[in-house]
Amino acid sequence: MKKTIWLIAGMCALLVLAACNKKEEAPAPAAESPAASSPAATPIDPATVATVSGTVKFDGTAPKAAKIDMSQDPGCKGTNESENTVVSNGDLANVFVYVKDGLGNRTFDVPKDAIVLDQKGCQYHPHVLGVMTGQTVQIKNDDPTTHNIHPTPKDNREWNESQPPSSPALEKTFAREEIMLPVKCNQHPWMKMYVNVVKNPFFAVTDKSGKYEIKGLPPGDYTLEFVHEKLGPPQDVKVTVGPKDSKTVDASFKGM
Repeated sequence: MKKTIWLIAGMCALLVLAACNKKEEAPAPAAESPAASSPAATPIDPATVATVSGTVKFDGTAPKAAKIDMSQDPGCKGTNESENTVVSNGDLANVFVYVKDGLGNRTFDVPKDAIVLDQKGCQYHPHVLGVMTGQTVQIKNDDPTTHNIHPTPKDNREWNESQPPSSPALEKTFAREEIMLPVKCNQHPWMKMYVNVVKNPFFAVTDKSGKYEIKGLPPGDYTLEFVHEKLGPPQDVKVTVGPKDSKTVDASFKGM
């Protein structure tokens, strides 16, 4: 009887030991590496990169800038003119231009430098902004009054944050691509600007002379998209660039 009991106990001990050894031999799950979450940037030969530039025109009679009534806040002393459609000698400002297609599966490092969005004269500067996904947007308040920054996105997270005068800059990021994402100020209803979030660094905003320039493009076939906040629809233009190429791509928008 005692022999039987010892035999059963010995068999149980062997089974427990085997199970423990099996657990110890099982490989531990691999920790997610930074490379897995952020793919390495695709190398681009700087000796072959191309440039695309051009001018965006306004087709029609330029509208007069609408006046803004800022009298509700004595701390607001801006230009008092709307920036919805800025035309000078037929040239159209504040058009966002970016490479919409042609980069394939290329990946790009997120710039370490922040993009600055300032509030001065109770208006946003710049009025149209381009930024890469994950890049920091540093929001400053240079006015002697409180602002309330409120993006209203379709694809990104909505937030609403107050910023008193002389307070530290706010630092925000946008995780997903989104074109002409509106940003308003709940304190001052005329304040509005647009953030454009893309996954590549090949974008620009036309200046007051309607000009833009996109540098550093690897040789290839691309689709550029031109987008304006009020005038539309967006315009797609195909362009092919070779090594060290320099191409001119112009566009125009008709008045509404």
